Amino acid sequence: MSEHIALIRWTASGDGFLSGQYSREHTWTFDGGVVVPASPSPAVVREPWSNPANVDPEEAFVASVSSCHMLTYLFLASRAGFAVERYEDAAVGVMTRNERGVPWVSRITLHPRIAHVGSRIPSATEVEHLHHQAHEQCFIANSIRTEVVVN
Repeated sequence: MSEHIALIRWTASGDGFLSGQYSREHTWTFDGGVVVPASPSPAVVREPWSNPANVDPEEAFVASVSSCHMLTYLFLASRAGFAVERYEDAAVGVMTRNERGVPWVSRITLHPRIAHVGSRIPSATEVEHLHHQAHEQCFIANSIRTEVVVN
């Protein structure tokens, strides 16, 4: 079908690598040329070896799930004849430990706020159905075992 590429770059600075005292800051470069400064979360690696201003993998994962759900919802709404003016989601990912004690993002809760406009406004039942379909058809949601909940 298609291939998706991200170039991840990290370079050592200083001589603290073997002692664990090295920066984990790195970059993600995408095919369109966008470069994103990345770092582990300070909840995982303390400062100064992480940078809270950069995007961390867990945030990116949550954003990816939310973005895919939104894009699928917008597609389905347009096909159903419901115009959307605005879509906003304050998605939250929760890390827990699995059965082996390894941390993982076990749950992502989406909190979409959608403004529909036009002569056909979907009912609450229709919106719920669109979200259900969006979850079923989202490429990312179909690729993970993390529980995704839509509030």
